[in-house]
Amino acid sequence: MVFSSLYFLFLYLPVVLLAYYVTPLKWRNAVLLLFNLIFYGWGEPKYILIMFASIAIDYTHGMLVTRCKAKGNDRGARMAVASSVIFNLALLFFFKYWDFLAQSLAAVGLPIMPVLNIRLPIGISFYTFQTMSYTIDVYRGDARCQRNVITFGTFVTLFPQLIAGPIIKYKDLDDQLEHRTHSPEQFASGVQVFVVGLAKKVLLANNLGMLWDAYKAMPVSELTTAGAWLGIVAFSLQLYFDFSGYSDMAIGLGRMLGFEFIPNFNYPYISKSITEFWRRWHMSLGTWFREYLYIPLGGNRVSKPRLLFNLLVVWAATGIWHGASWNFLIWGLYFAVLLIVEKFFLLQYLKRLPAALQHLYALFFVLVSWAIFAVEDFSHMGAYLGAMFGMAQGGLADPAFGYYLRSYGLTLLVGCVASLPLGAGLWRRLRERPRLVLLPILVLAGLLFSTAYLVDATYNPFLYFRF
Repeated sequence: MVFSSLYFLFLYLPVVLLAYYVTPLKWRNAVLLLFNLIFYGWGEPKYILIMFASIAIDYTHGMLVTRCKAKGNDRGARMAVASSVIFNLALLFFFKYWDFLAQSLAAVGLPIMPVLNIRLPIGISFYTFQTMSYTIDVYRGDARCQRNVITFGTFVTLFPQLIAGPIIKYKDLDDQLEHRTHSPEQFASGVQVFVVGLAKKVLLANNLGMLWDAYKAMPVSELTTAGAWLGIVAFSLQLYFDFSGYSDMAIGLGRMLGFEFIPNFNYPYISKSITEFWRRWHMSLGTWFREYLYIPLGGNRVSKPRLLFNLLVVWAATGIWHGASWNFLIWGLYFAVLLIVEKFFLLQYLKRLPAALQHLYALFFVLVSWAIFAVEDFSHMGAYLGAMFGMAQGGLADPAFGYYLRSYGLTLLVGCVASLPLGAGLWRRLRERPRLVLLPILVLAGLLFSTAYLVDATYNPFLYFRF
């Protein structure tokens, strides 16, 4: 089940909200836990067992860390943290990376691991990181141990952000799990944010995705330079609206249930550097890696060689987190190199350039990165990148480019404008009365158009399911 489905919008969500609000406050976590598990098990009930195992391991390890620290047994507490981390990483490795490693070894003549053809549990990259951070924060004293297993289970399985983030740390939700507030204003705000996210996903990401799919499937002999750039611009907007749309829907759903989640995107395509881009893109993942990997490695308070090592490790991990394929590792290291170059000397010169040139610089390297990210086959990736840089077998442009530009030009234009803070700025400039009149109209229109699309369309992919 996904947020952008008719079953979710008109069956699951209304039932959840009705059951949640008619339940007394003290039982709402239990009701929410039940519906969380129904949501997760909708397509693959067997993977609920993995969820139960994750809850049990991290709940008991949090208790163990607290008990060891109370007795002054720091070594025991650290061993409990290590055990929790090893379990979560082993879970992630087995389901996400086992077959990838087995196939890679077999490709170099070392068939020492069987290929198991394991189906990836949805959202495993998100919830393993969330639960792993819990025991670490309990050890650090940044979060208190949760002794109520129902409350802890609610945190682990919280359906609004279970399958696609944002990555929520327990310490950020601790108080809300116990004492969250509910108000009509908060609920209405949640509905508004949810519908914005739904429209991003359904009306923009899905349509832009069809353009990208056409260029990704195009034979190399027919690919043109103009077409390659048009395709990767479509993918960059599809990915942004797909992922940020789901993040918005998660934030909106959270507010309907009394939770406030951290934002995950902040108009990344207006960035003037790669450094700024990663402060605006998938912010919850960047924060997680900074707190639980980069800083423990020593952060930037180390020698330059060690700093280079730290950055390479963090960005290799960031890349491979996104998927079990070599292109994701290359993508992560690509950003590592760019960020290292910026950090050591380029950024100071970049800031002296006109703002437009800074934007073009950042956008150019981000678009190139999406070609690495999107095309997993190395030979196809090389051909696609070559086409972008003028080595296209199909030449500079062809009639197909003109056709796709005419067909998707308006959608691309709307996507480009919507990826900028222009609309939000204009909205803030409106006086209160026009906003009060327009807001329900826009929300209703967004819901109606999105629903109409879902009723009529069969194309409704979600890029981050594989993560």
